[in-house]
Amino acid sequence: MSAAAPVGFHAPRFPAPVRVALAGWRGLARAGLGRVALDADGLVAAARRATGLHDFVDESFRDPMARLLDAIEREARLHPLGRMTLRQGFVRNLANRLRLEDLARRHPEIAARPVAAPVFILGLQRTGTTMLHRLLTCEPALRPLLSWEALNPAPLPGWRQGGGRDPRMRLAETAERGLRYLAPEFFAIHPVEAHAPEEDVLLLDLSFVSPTADAALRVPSYSAWLRATDQRPAYRYFRRLIQLLLWQRDGRWLGKTPHHLESLDVLLDVFPDARIIHTHRAPTRVVASYCSMMAHGRAIFSDHVDAVEVGGTLADRAVRAVTRAMAARETAGDGAFLDVAYADLVADPLREIGRVYAFLGLALAPATERAMRAWIDRNPQTKHGTHRYRLEDFGLDGAALAARFEPYRRRFGLADA
Repeated sequence: MSAAAPVGFHAPRFPAPVRVALAGWRGLARAGLGRVALDADGLVAAARRATGLHDFVDESFRDPMARLLDAIEREARLHPLGRMTLRQGFVRNLANRLRLEDLARRHPEIAARPVAAPVFILGLQRTGTTMLHRLLTCEPALRPLLSWEALNPAPLPGWRQGGGRDPRMRLAETAERGLRYLAPEFFAIHPVEAHAPEEDVLLLDLSFVSPTADAALRVPSYSAWLRATDQRPAYRYFRRLIQLLLWQRDGRWLGKTPHHLESLDVLLDVFPDARIIHTHRAPTRVVASYCSMMAHGRAIFSDHVDAVEVGGTLADRAVRAVTRAMAARETAGDGAFLDVAYADLVADPLREIGRVYAFLGLALAPATERAMRAWIDRNPQTKHGTHRYRLEDFGLDGAALAARFEPYRRRFGLADA
C-alpha cells in the first residue's frame, strides 16, 4: 500500500509462503529472469496452442486488448503473481473466443437462439444486487450465469450436452480454492464461489471492452478510452455469448452486474425487450463499500494500492453511472423497470420477491419459496466475515459526496447515509 493511503485502510497481506515466493520472484525479475510476458502476439499464440484452433473470425478484440496491455505495462504496477494471473485470464478469454467460433461454425443454431425478455439486475455496487440475484436463481424458469461458466462460457473439448460432470467445474473449483487461500477476507465483501451465480459483466471481458479491468487494476488511460468508446460492438458480442450459454442450458436469461448502469442505453438497444430490476441504497454507504471492495481487489494484483486515488476514481465513476442511467431511463420510460430499495430487500426479502415476480409475470411456487427461505437462513450477512469500511479511509467527505448524488437521491427518495 502506498504512503498516500489513509491509515484507516490496510491492504490485505498474502499468506507468508506466498510473500516469500513473491520476494524471490521479484529478485529474478530484477535480474531479467522469470518476467511474465504480456504481449499481444504471445497471448494469441498461447491461446491457439491451448485450443488447437486458429481462426478468430472477428478480430475486433485486438485494438482494445492492445490498449489494455499498454495501460497495464505503463500504469498498473503489477507484482509477478498479478502478471501471471492476468496472463492466464487473457489466454483463457482468447481461447474461449476461438472455441465459440469453432462451435458457431459447427452449430449454426447457436446464432438463431432467441434471448427472449431477459432479466437484468443492476444498481450501484453494494445495493443488494448479489442478494437479489442469488434469491432469484432459486427460480427454475430463470437461467443465471454460474461462476464456472463465467470462466469458460465456451465448452471444453469432450463436453456433451447433459453428459456428466462438466470439466469446467473443476477449473473453477481450483480457482476458488486459490482465491480463498490468497485473499480469504475478500469473500466477506463479494463471495466468489465456483457453483454460485456470478456477474455477467465477466462475459464482456472476452471483448476486452470491459469495466472489470479498470475496476481491478489502476489503468487510467484505458479507463478513459473505455468510457469514450462505443460499447455496442462489445454488447453485441455479449449477446452472442448469452446465446451460446442458452444453447448449453435453456431458460430465461437472468443477468446481474452494477456495470450495466453506465451502458444502460446500449443494453436496452441490444436487448429491447429486457426487464430491468434497479436496486438502490444510500449513496454514501454504497461508495464507501465499493471503494473497499475494489481496493482489496486491486491488492490481489499489485503492491501499490493508493486508497485516496481509489476513492476519487470510484466516486466519480458512481456519480457518472447513476447520471447516465437516469438519462437512459428518461428516454426509455419506466415500463421496463422495477425499483427495489436495499432497505426493503433486507427487511423483508420475500415481500420484495413478490413484487419482482409480479413484474416478471412469474408465479412463485411453494417449493421455490422454500428454497429462497433456506438460502436466506444459510446466508446471513456475516457468513464470510464482517466487511468494515469508512469513506474517510478513501479520502472522501460524506457531505460533499451526498451533494454530488443529490439528483439521484431526489429521484429515488434516498437518504444521505
